[in-house]
Amino acid sequence: MEWTTDQKGSVAEAGIAWEAMQLGIGVYKPLTDGERYDLIFDLRPTLLRVQCKWATRRREVVTVPCESRRRGPNGFIVRSYSADEIDAIAAYCHELKKCYLLPISMVAHRREVSLRLSPAKNNQAERVNWAFQYELGAIAQLGERVTGSHEVAGSSPASSTEKAAHNGRLFS
Repeated sequence: MEWTTDQKGSVAEAGIAWEAMQLGIGVYKPLTDGERYDLIFDLRPTLLRVQCKWATRRREVVTVPCESRRRGPNGFIVRSYSADEIDAIAAYCHELKKCYLLPISMVAHRREVSLRLSPAKNNQAERVNWAFQYELGAIAQLGERVTGSHEVAGSSPASSTEKAAHNGRLFS
């Protein structure tokens, strides 16, 4: 099935909301469309302003767009996101049926972010964004209690998170 851009956005938003709710995260939708974020995640006590995106798989890489595009009178208007507008981008990859949550520190003022599903043929591993580290639901990524029964303990093994890049947590 070939979907329009609007349909893809709606499917991504619904998939992200569903996944977050399954994890016990409070999910809220703004009443108006005037903001740059689509959803609010309640991580108790932290609230995250989340922009939802449709991610595309290209071989062993999931590509997450980090800009908004809309038609203007003189062509497309392209805008990136900043920490003043959103706290994270959540991306839904329909082919994989997976959601990813990327902090603003990773996506601000960028065109797109690539998430690697498996090692590259040249075995390059430095500065690689591994998709599994950003899957929505990775306990270390949320940095807060998701429900009363889960406490942040990091990933397994503990060294697999990007502590240095994000001061030990992806969200504060």
